[in-house]
Amino acid sequence: MKVRRVDLSLPIFIGIVVVLVVIIALPMGWLGVFAFSDKAGNATLANFVTLFSDPSFADPLVTTLIIAVSVSLICAAVAAPLAWLVARTDMPLARMVRTLIMASLVTPPFVGAVAWEMLAAPNSGLLNQFWRLVTGASSDEALLDIYTLEGLIFVIACYTFPYVFILLANALERMPGELEDASSMLGAGAWATARRITVPLALPTLLAGTLVAFLQALNLFGSPAILAIPAGFHTLTTKIWSLFEFPPKPELAAAAALPLLLLTVALLRTQALVLGRRGYAIVGGKYGPPRLIRLGAWRWAATAFAMLILSLPLFLPYLSLLNTAFSRVSSQIVGLDNFTLRNIRFTFWELSSTLPALRHTFFLAVSAATLGGLLALVIAYVVARRLIRGHRILAFLATAPLAIPGIVLGVGLFLAYTRPPLTLYGTLWILLIAFVTIELPAAYQQFSSAFHAVHPELEEAARMLGASRLRTLGDIVGPLLRSAAIATWCFIFVGVIRELSAAIILFTSETKVLSVLIFDLKESGDVGAIAVLSLTMVLITTVVIVAANRLVGRPAIGRLPTRIAG
Repeated sequence: MKVRRVDLSLPIFIGIVVVLVVIIALPMGWLGVFAFSDKAGNATLANFVTLFSDPSFADPLVTTLIIAVSVSLICAAVAAPLAWLVARTDMPLARMVRTLIMASLVTPPFVGAVAWEMLAAPNSGLLNQFWRLVTGASSDEALLDIYTLEGLIFVIACYTFPYVFILLANALERMPGELEDASSMLGAGAWATARRITVPLALPTLLAGTLVAFLQALNLFGSPAILAIPAGFHTLTTKIWSLFEFPPKPELAAAAALPLLLLTVALLRTQALVLGRRGYAIVGGKYGPPRLIRLGAWRWAATAFAMLILSLPLFLPYLSLLNTAFSRVSSQIVGLDNFTLRNIRFTFWELSSTLPALRHTFFLAVSAATLGGLLALVIAYVVARRLIRGHRILAFLATAPLAIPGIVLGVGLFLAYTRPPLTLYGTLWILLIAFVTIELPAAYQQFSSAFHAVHPELEEAARMLGASRLRTLGDIVGPLLRSAAIATWCFIFVGVIRELSAAIILFTSETKVLSVLIFDLKESGDVGAIAVLSLTMVLITTVVIVAANRLVGRPAIGRLPTRIAG
């Protein structure tokens, strides 16, 4: 008698749908409930009245919009000429400039804010001290003050413009050179060709990049928390965080988080519409690459401009972190007379929070990368092969967290899991849920793209030989997706290490992670330990990305998740 095999594929796939609903829909549902409730649980709109009428809430909202608009315009103004120089001209060292710009994405924005605090604090900033030394200015005079709205906008722009640059440089490189050649042959000059051909083709991508910059600045928590709070003002994300300080006001926090969520969804939809435009679609056969424009005597001036821009997110911040890490006095330039290893010894051997934070961080990073990668792999497989009804809903749920700012997700998870039947607050599990949810869209998109390279006929052959869906996925599809799986695992790992905005809402003293420890040390003023831990975080992420590049066999840094962590 032939024993019939039980195919558990469908129940497992249905279980994944339930998991997605629990980790995404449940927190967002509780967010909506609390936003429209008072402390007694009664329905009310009073939270939104307070939000838009009380200056202590309205001012952060206005400030956030000012920052987002300013950052997006600055990023477009900086990224556009830089992308053109790298992609369309014979500028020397163009490939190195492009690599360094993408490498700046390794730096978490809150680490960049800490570094610029060391550089441009009014009294102790290294650049201000150097200016006083050169000009003979008094000790109470400062050239730069990072604790201002302008200083915060500058720092956020430093770590946001690379996203716009990558989008625009890729678009410029894909432009067909024949169109510009035809324009030149018809008598148009360089500026006329740029105005009529190059700019119209690149404009949709530039607009989409500007929206990305706006979105990143809108949702950022770490940099405003480090620079805005000492300066005496709040952004919307830092105000939401402050509402969890004693006495907590979860209803107001939920009400403040909801407009941020809705605005993020609207911006992502607008970005999709802009990128989906076909007004300048190229019709025809295969086109050649664009012709490089010769800069002549301006070649090295262009390189100097690019290096000047790179000094802002890379060279100056890392020099300041290294100086602080190895100097007895952080406000002094390190030399033979004040070089020390005490900060390293204190951080790893005397600071009791360091080793637990590192253990928690590695546990969560490995767990989230493994579980999130597996979840994304199965979801992408179900959607790509249309295995169950409602697979489009599954795809929507997998990408939905992209529209949820980290601080908003943290609020939702806090509200959902601080009550029975599933009380997870105060454990590492609630952080794991947050990290998996945050990184799921990027992981799903990686696998979704990879499945296009795997022909369904291979799976059909396995099915005809009696293999179940899961067996086919493990034996046939999995090995073919090895590169995508390795890259996705590494990217989730890196994303978890960098994440601050959700962790700052969900951590307790027993579940502190590396990013939160750096933030806490900022409040206590241990700048040496901050520098050491910041460099440690960057070193870990760099090693993982380099390993991913080697294992995958091609450069992968440009495909880092687009969500800014921190």
